[in-house]
Amino acid sequence: MAMLQPSVTITPAAEKFMRRMVRFSGFPGGGFRLTVAPGGCSGYTSEFSVEPEPKSGDAELGVNGLRVFLPAASRLLLDGVTVDFADTPMASGLSFFNPNAEACGCSTAGEAKAPAQASVSVASIRRV
Repeated sequence: MAMLQPSVTITPAAEKFMRRMVRFSGFPGGGFRLTVAPGGCSGYTSEFSVEPEPKSGDAELGVNGLRVFLPAASRLLLDGVTVDFADTPMASGLSFFNPNAEACGCSTAGEAKAPAQASVSVASIRRV
């Protein structure tokens, strides 16, 4: 039985970041393993590591030759999500845009609910 592949979009900026992480990891033939969990104000917390091979239960996505490993729970959360990379003076890291989710209720001002967006700072990432 084939695993369902999530319809996750990885922007060119995120792909470039992931490639750079793999290239400098010591596992040049390995893959970028992205783990996403519910949490945080905007709906997602995430961690990543570079692995020589996918772990048991991981699905492997091919992104222009880049290997991206997604654990089962992450595949469910990332279905329909766009993964981007932002590098600004204020923040640097992966961000997640889910057009199907509502924004969190951290602010009660205004009635409009924008799509949920989350980011993870590169500074907060520890090597595994």
